[in-house]
Amino acid sequence: MKQKKKKKVNKFFRAVKLAFKDPISLCYIAIPLIIFLAAVVVYKVETQTGSGIETKFDTFYFMCVAVFAGYFEYVCESLPGRAAAITMLITGMILFSFITGKVASTFIDIQMQHDKGLQKIKAMKGHFIICGWRSGFDNILESVFASNADLTPDMVVLVNEAPDEIEQLRADIRFKEVHYVAGDFTDESALRRAHIESAARVLVISDHSKEYSEMEIDSRTVLAIMTIESMCPGIYTAAELMGHKFEKHLRMTHCDEIILTQEYEQNLLAAAAGGKGYSNVISSLISDDSDTGIIIDLIPANYIGQKYGAFKDFSWAQKKEKGILIGLLLNSGNFHIRRKEAIREAQKNPNVKMVIDDLKKVKTLKSNDPLIKPGNDFIIPKNAKAIYVRGKSSV
Repeated sequence: MKQKKKKKVNKFFRAVKLAFKDPISLCYIAIPLIIFLAAVVVYKVETQTGSGIETKFDTFYFMCVAVFAGYFEYVCESLPGRAAAITMLITGMILFSFITGKVASTFIDIQMQHDKGLQKIKAMKGHFIICGWRSGFDNILESVFASNADLTPDMVVLVNEAPDEIEQLRADIRFKEVHYVAGDFTDESALRRAHIESAARVLVISDHSKEYSEMEIDSRTVLAIMTIESMCPGIYTAAELMGHKFEKHLRMTHCDEIILTQEYEQNLLAAAAGGKGYSNVISSLISDDSDTGIIIDLIPANYIGQKYGAFKDFSWAQKKEKGILIGLLLNSGNFHIRRKEAIREAQKNPNVKMVIDDLKKVKTLKSNDPLIKPGNDFIIPKNAKAIYVRGKSSV
């Protein structure tokens, strides 16, 4: 017990010693002390001069008015009393200037931290997170909003290490309400500040915020998806790769969509080289207009488990509204979660050979797997969606 008391006493004296070394701490101590001494002088002197200050309460009232309101309720008669009163007045002005400056500095600091993405954003749910940055990011955001009519800027959170570029971006009225978190998107703390646990979707683009090599960019993308999937296994993830080298690793992380930028560019160049106009057709199909081009839509529940031919006939009757049906998107959404459930169901099967066969089938299934023009007898499975092509004036 004695040792504990001794430690507490030593801790107290160390704190006092540090306080006297700090100029701001000295001000905190000196200003109240000066006001108190000035009040004592006024009480001792002015109670005998007939100035109206007769009691301790009068002195306290005079001190409060002088310090907080900046004027004198009583007129001091003696020279020491007047000197003490002026000291109170000046000290009060200094005190309030200090407090006002400190409060303003605190609010400015909070606003600057918010603008630079250093604070945790307000609680959100169902938002869309975009990780990474590169040149032309404003065009990417513009296309994202054009392709997702239901997505508003206040439901988008950017996570990257390019605060200056994002500050310029948010100066644009279109992106003013977009939220920003500054930090490494492969780090859990940065993702938590973006409320990754309650987000609906995450897009990781090739990050050029620093001078990374192509291999470093793709490896960071894989690491980010691994981190995101470990934190939130049910979240829908899409990622961009610059090359094929890390594609297999990214698929192992259960990424729902993989965009191979170089492959698409090469295919477009190759198509353009043929001189048949393929590139123009492809550009119109992947238009950033959410109402035209390739449209992915839900299949009515009564057609799940039915033949594709029946659904095709139904869709043909709806072509003016929906567009032309060209196929199915199998295993859509957060498929890897359902894959785990399917594996558990397969393992319950008492027939060992059937279990092995079922597991092989389930493990080889691909998330968001497009099936163009299936046969009429093809049975539409669960978690499938319809793929339509719709022009600006569908026939």
